[in-house]
Amino acid sequence: MVNEHREANNKLAGYEFYHRVLGSPRYIVAPMVDQSELAWRMLCRRYGAQLCYSPMFHANLFANDLKYRKDALQTCTEDRPLIIQFCGNDPQQILEAALAAQDYCDAVDINLGCPQAIAKRGHYGSFLQDEWELLTQIVRTLHEKLSVPVTCKIRRFEDREKTINYAKMLESAGCQLLTVHGRTREQKGPLTGIADWSYIKDVRQHVKIPMFANGNILGLDDVHRCLEETGVDGVMTAEGNLHNPALFKGIAPPVWQMATEYLEFVHLYPCPTSYIRGHLFKLFHHIMNVKQNSELREQLATANQLEQFQSVVAKIRDKYEPYQSGKVTYEPEEMEINMSADGSEELPALPPWLCQPYIRASPESHRQKIAEKERDASDPNRAKRQYFDNAGNEISRKRMKKLRRRQRRPNKTEAQIQLRHERHLEYCTQCANPLGSKCEFRLCRICCRDKCYAEDSDCPGHGILIKSRRAKAKKFEEHSKQQNNNGTPTEETSLSIENVALGGNIS
Repeated sequence: MVNEHREANNKLAGYEFYHRVLGSPRYIVAPMVDQSELAWRMLCRRYGAQLCYSPMFHANLFANDLKYRKDALQTCTEDRPLIIQFCGNDPQQILEAALAAQDYCDAVDINLGCPQAIAKRGHYGSFLQDEWELLTQIVRTLHEKLSVPVTCKIRRFEDREKTINYAKMLESAGCQLLTVHGRTREQKGPLTGIADWSYIKDVRQHVKIPMFANGNILGLDDVHRCLEETGVDGVMTAEGNLHNPALFKGIAPPVWQMATEYLEFVHLYPCPTSYIRGHLFKLFHHIMNVKQNSELREQLATANQLEQFQSVVAKIRDKYEPYQSGKVTYEPEEMEINMSADGSEELPALPPWLCQPYIRASPESHRQKIAEKERDASDPNRAKRQYFDNAGNEISRKRMKKLRRRQRRPNKTEAQIQLRHERHLEYCTQCANPLGSKCEFRLCRICCRDKCYAEDSDCPGHGILIKSRRAKAKKFEEHSKQQNNNGTPTEETSLSIENVALGGNIS
């Protein structure tokens, strides 16, 4: 699987690498933690993806944990071109991981863009972007030691000139391909907002290596517009791809079609159920927001077998395929919706059973909600919210949340839910306390200790070893007598013997 264009001492670089090894890709699937696994990459390649990245791997684990490495290096002959991404902050450690991976990919990427809290705790991703000396050392080490090129994925700074100098520094260190995300490190979660392509355009004009753009990609039109506006060589997408793996084909297929094909690849290339569940929730995002589909949402959330996931997909197909074919007229269902900045409702642009992007609420909308909550909390005259059960009785907010959770599990009766929470305990034969589940005498701990002490016994289940410790005490006493010329234990020795018999240590 080693690329035919690569030689250990004469690897291709820059545009020669981009054209001859990668095949001049314009449509790229981003590295996504637990989401860009082999099965998903193969589905994306079927629908127009020209280059795929692996999920982000931790260099330390990849280098030192053989099981982690074996699970991570899941690929096949058709899974090319492929770039494997690592995170880390130690040049030697990243090098060791990259050396173990270089025969299975066409390049190694360094993650310098992750903005999440876990990256901050681990000190990697975008939280290295101010340590230029360290980054220079990491990139140069990999560039000089690997037989494949090294690439980088970064986020922009607020300062435009600093962003340009950042990219030029990585290029000088040996980076052969650069991906620039048009958002800053702070733009994440509810504050994600819009990526600024003008920064990407400026970087493109100042570096000579191939470049990919990332951010704001919801459809194929966005891809072509980004290519034209920024002048980059390719466009990378993450969230847009998760909601529509056929994005690069410019189509919006039914979600059950994409889910079925994905599960077929999962059958060929197994992966953890958490990956499968995550992908299906992304594909079914709009369908699962329909309140009438709460039972399907619960089934998907609890599924842990391939057959169970297939069953959920079949139920969705059976419900919505008649609407897709035109046999039945679709009446819009009640949905849980997002609110835009001006307070208007943001509804799906297409019918909910078609693959389409997820439109996040704007940062302004989020800030507005936070401000409203703060105003309400500080208002002494605010009306206290009340909650009522089905019988009209007032209940607490905590109780109301429990009732709502139960309503999302309509297949379970009240009796079944209550039964699940009951503790079925057996009791001690001598008192009213619960017996120890591993006790040989079927007693509680207190009664068991009394019995062992009186009858010179052990109970491994409770960890009570009276008989064993008394035997140790006798050996200790004999040893002490041999050390004592008078043949009589001293007061200190007697106390030690008693301590051993009651469970103490010989010191």
